[in-house]
Amino acid sequence: MNSLIGTYECKADAKGRLMLPAALKKQLSPVLQNGFVLKRAVFQPCLELYPMEEWEVLMQKVNKLNRFKKKNNDFIRRFTAGVKMIEVDASGRLLIPKDLTVFASISKNVVVSSAINIVEIWDKDKYEQAIDDAADDFADLAEEVMGQDEEDNGIS
Repeated sequence: MNSLIGTYECKADAKGRLMLPAALKKQLSPVLQNGFVLKRAVFQPCLELYPMEEWEVLMQKVNKLNRFKKKNNDFIRRFTAGVKMIEVDASGRLLIPKDLTVFASISKNVVVSSAINIVEIWDKDKYEQAIDDAADDFADLAEEVMGQDEEDNGIS
């Protein structure tokens, strides 16, 4: 799958249904029929929507962990906590389960943001706060992550 592009504002209804923005739905159209996995993010109070093929690639990596090491089992348990299979209905909506809505503090105003090969789903206020919090440090972060020589950072 190609990289996804875009950040979109949308609304969730009282039942937790979210209409995928048309531009994002179009980008996801090749994988819509395969379904998605929705999970809690590791580092932020948001949700991550994985196309099924991306989820399977990630699970192949996780499955290589030695389960006879406690930290690996603890990681797997926490990483997969609250994981749900999700389908987009004929109207282009997805239903965010209540436990995940609570985790991400999603109410009405939502930001759906591409993150290369997955989609992040945020409460709008929390998204704006996360962007603001990172603004001061972003130049240093960009230099640290992307400013290295290609041989040093594994990016080619």
